[in-house]
Amino acid sequence: MIIVRVRPRLERMPKLTALRTAVEGRVLLPGDDGFDAARRPWNLAVDQPAAAVVEAAHAADVAAVVRFAAAAGLAVAPQPTGHGATGNTGDAILLRTGRLDQVHVDAAARTARVGAGATWGAVQAAAGPRGLTGLAGSSPVVGVTGYTLGGGMSWFGRAFGWAADSVTAFDVVDAAGVPAKVTADSDAELFWALRGGGGDVAVVTAVEFRLHPAPVLYGGRMLWPADRAPRVLAAFRDVAWEAPRELTLWFELMRFPGGPPLVAVDVTYLGDAATGAALTKPFADAGPPMGDSRAVLPVADLGSITAEPVDPSPGLSFSALLHDLDGVAGALLDRPVDPLLAIQVRQLGGAFAGPSDSPFGPLTEPYSLYTLGIPATPERAAAIRERQREIVAALGPAVAGRKPLTALSGGESVGDAFAPGVLARLREVKRRRDPAGVLRSNYPVA
Repeated sequence: MIIVRVRPRLERMPKLTALRTAVEGRVLLPGDDGFDAARRPWNLAVDQPAAAVVEAAHAADVAAVVRFAAAAGLAVAPQPTGHGATGNTGDAILLRTGRLDQVHVDAAARTARVGAGATWGAVQAAAGPRGLTGLAGSSPVVGVTGYTLGGGMSWFGRAFGWAADSVTAFDVVDAAGVPAKVTADSDAELFWALRGGGGDVAVVTAVEFRLHPAPVLYGGRMLWPADRAPRVLAAFRDVAWEAPRELTLWFELMRFPGGPPLVAVDVTYLGDAATGAALTKPFADAGPPMGDSRAVLPVADLGSITAEPVDPSPGLSFSALLHDLDGVAGALLDRPVDPLLAIQVRQLGGAFAGPSDSPFGPLTEPYSLYTLGIPATPERAAAIRERQREIVAALGPAVAGRKPLTALSGGESVGDAFAPGVLARLREVKRRRDPAGVLRSNYPVA
């Protein structure tokens, strides 16, 4: 694991001790017991320095921290869970909003209002019994706010589009520490920037969004030995081509430490089991799976399909959007998965490609690629990066020249996510709203 440490300037420490009386939440400074644990992000391969860590008790604490930072000439880096951390927090106050975790579901209105620290698992647990769903991703421990500020690519995005497109309002604190409620009518510019443009122009303390009908959810994982991969990929291509918007498929090559290589297909279908089974029947051509968990699921159990880790761990990831599946078989199947842990192709399309006034706009690429490795040593990290580069090179023109904000990884910037005109617009919003650079997101626009 490669770690670069950046220490805060010691001359600022006397100022920072005043944070303890400025907020009700916990304040940790370098040298305090628990400081290192508090500054640690979800991805343990990322070292996240901080001048201080504040665990906000409520929205008023958020406003107080921003005002304090603005007066002291410091930056504030808001972070509910740390899933998208880049380590871009040196000489900044790391503002943890995990305690702002309230979730309220209005079943009649089909809406939810959640605090900045709420996770998708909590939203799904509240919405599912009412026959509703948010536009959640694969992990129940991912925070709603950071995910949505980056656009939000859901299992159900083929049916309903970006998670950000379902947002109706934000509660925010601006760069001067002033709270406000932001809607399309009250502040169209800021509302646009927050619905997928990242968190660089205001600190979000709560989000309101539309929920969507999910009376029945069918899903699960089919698993085969790796030698079935060509047949599984062929079936994936065929089923994805004909799939209705309610059906989403993910193709995966996996190699867990100490285990044999495997190939899997993860599936969700917003509909009944009989139809879901019929739509995925062509996978029988790959041979009997060694495991098949497809069944009707409670919406709250969405995360069980991929069973991703729910505790922090190190990882090196790389993602890309794909124009098509041409060349995918050769690029992914001709060499072992190792040193990677997983190689995944996700089906997009459907409502993702429909109208969207978010910064990213319509997601017209029909597939995305995700690769992950565990950098146990510097040598392993180098091998992982090299394998990721080899895959992208082998895919050639199938790789798009952009990617969603939440798909960025180390060494990339917002310039890899947004078109030049959009980036210029976001930078102008930043210049007007935060000219002193008080707020700092994982991937700053300026």
